[in-house]
Amino acid sequence: MSSNFSLLASLSPELAKLGFRAECYFPDDPNTALLKLRQFGERLAQELVARLGLAVNDQADTQLDLIRKLDQSGAINSEVKQLFHSLRRCGNEAAHELHSEHKTALENLKVARQLGIWFYRTFREPNYAPGPFIPPQVRESEEDSLKQEIAALKEALAQYQANIAATLAQASDAQALAAQAQEEAKLWETLATETELTQAQLKEELAVLQAQAAEKPQDIQKFLINAKTASLKVELDEAATRLLIDEQLRAAGWEANSVELHFGKGTRPEPGRNLAIAEWPTDSGPSDYALFLGLDLLATVEAKRANKHVAGSLQQSKRYARDIKPVNANLVGGPWQAFKVPFAFSSNGRPYLNQLKEYSGTWFCDLRRPQNLSKPLDGWYSPQGLKELLRQDIDPLCQDRCRLPQGEFLAYSGGDQEENDDNLP
Repeated sequence: MSSNFSLLASLSPELAKLGFRAECYFPDDPNTALLKLRQFGERLAQELVARLGLAVNDQADTQLDLIRKLDQSGAINSEVKQLFHSLRRCGNEAAHELHSEHKTALENLKVARQLGIWFYRTFREPNYAPGPFIPPQVRESEEDSLKQEIAALKEALAQYQANIAATLAQASDAQALAAQAQEEAKLWETLATETELTQAQLKEELAVLQAQAAEKPQDIQKFLINAKTASLKVELDEAATRLLIDEQLRAAGWEANSVELHFGKGTRPEPGRNLAIAEWPTDSGPSDYALFLGLDLLATVEAKRANKHVAGSLQQSKRYARDIKPVNANLVGGPWQAFKVPFAFSSNGRPYLNQLKEYSGTWFCDLRRPQNLSKPLDGWYSPQGLKELLRQDIDPLCQDRCRLPQGEFLAYSGGDQEENDDNLP
């Protein structure tokens, strides 16, 4: 069995082991896989803090504290921070609520792999080019949607392997394959000869890394530059991107979980709940999310993978707003020209960057007037923010502004608004 974490075997054997064990647990015990991935995120944060020579408090520092220190040091940007928070939150839910959802475990395996690649590029090879994600095994009894996603991942892997085989005569490709085989061998050797390290051993290893950072402070700046460059190369597919969008919506006050709060699983709008319901039906295909204030249908959302053109994806969300099926829901007015829903969003989960504005942030359009222009936001509207906007008769001349007045939406900061639940058992 190949592993998505073999590249880490020579840089951090403990991380390679944790990632591999999460893959092994995945088919029969996705809950434990999520716990191993939480440990992966925790170990990675500890190593980063040590390698960058940041001050730590052994008695008090939780995973949330370490993520904040890394954020404040400039080692991680908002996107990488979201990946850490996804492993932390989903792992905590697995520990306290005994989730056994394969879909969540699969997307977090992808998240952990991206963090592993980012880590490797930061401290070892800035231009490292990974192959596609290696899909884990899945049981025959699993639902069709998961089987379809695994099949698509296998197809991408097979195509990659075919391309490599077709050009194997080139020295660079042969060397790359040899290097990959060497990393796989190191991982197997590590797994065969070591058990999990004790807390004392982990502490000792981190102390060695911290001492090495103190001896070569000039390297820290190089690593920080590498980390920033590597963060721009992080790439998640659409399914994994929804984990990040779920986090952002929750931070803005919506109930969001695209695995559990899903139309196909029976989720419907309810009085007193502000729900982001995944895969809401329309006549032109399911909307990735529909946003409800109680029973009132306020918005459609299109989610795209990280390297997609977010501004252009808004057109798809508009089609959903036109073709929506209001099952057990109230339409709040209109129609506005062809639109049954007043607001449309698109997002790829990335924080807004002005220099990449059409490929980042959350794009939004008030559909109630044809003159209204699409615009990027720094975050998501809160339920109250959309409710207040719905009450306003906005001058269309103001619609080309790229920022909403302060207070109308909640900017997302990568998960720090999550509850501090790291100390729970």
